[in-house]
Amino acid sequence: MAEIIPPNQLKHKIDFLRSKNKKLVVVATNGCFDILHVGHIRSLQKAKKLGDILVVGINSDSSVKKLKGNNRPINSQNERAEILAALECIDFVTTFDEESAEKFLELFKPEIYVKGGDYDLDNLPEAVLVRNYGGKTVQFPIVPGFSTTNTIEKLKKI
Repeated sequence: MAEIIPPNQLKHKIDFLRSKNKKLVVVATNGCFDILHVGHIRSLQKAKKLGDILVVGINSDSSVKKLKGNNRPINSQNERAEILAALECIDFVTTFDEESAEKFLELFKPEIYVKGGDYDLDNLPEAVLVRNYGGKTVQFPIVPGFSTTNTIEKLKKI
C-alpha cells in the first residue's frame, strides 16, 4: 500500500530516497481522480513503468470545486487518497490545494512528469516548469470512452 503523505513531508522523503540511490527515477502525475475508472488505472500503471517511484498528487476538495464546479468532488480528498494508495503501482499520494500542480512538482522535482493526452504540453505550466529544471514530460493518450464526466452522466440516466 502506498504512503499517504503531506506535501511538506514528501520532499524530505524523496530527498532521503535519492540520497540512498543516486540513479533513482521519480515519476509524478496529478489529477482529481474523483471517480476512479479504467483509464486512470491504465495510465497509472504505465506511469509506474517509467521509473522507480510513482508519486500521485491529488487536487484538494476546494481545488476540485474550482476546477469542476460546486457539485464536485463526488468523493472527498481523504477517500480519493485512500483509494489511490491501495493501488500497487503507486508509492506516494499527496494532496495539493492549488488548481495547478506547479507547487506540487516544484517540491521534489520529479525526473518524469506524466499527463493525459487531453492537454497541450506547449501551454501547460507544469510541463514548462519540468522542462526548465531538466525533467521530462510524457503524455499518454486518453483511454477512449472512459472519463469521470462520462461516468457521472451514465449514473444520471439510471
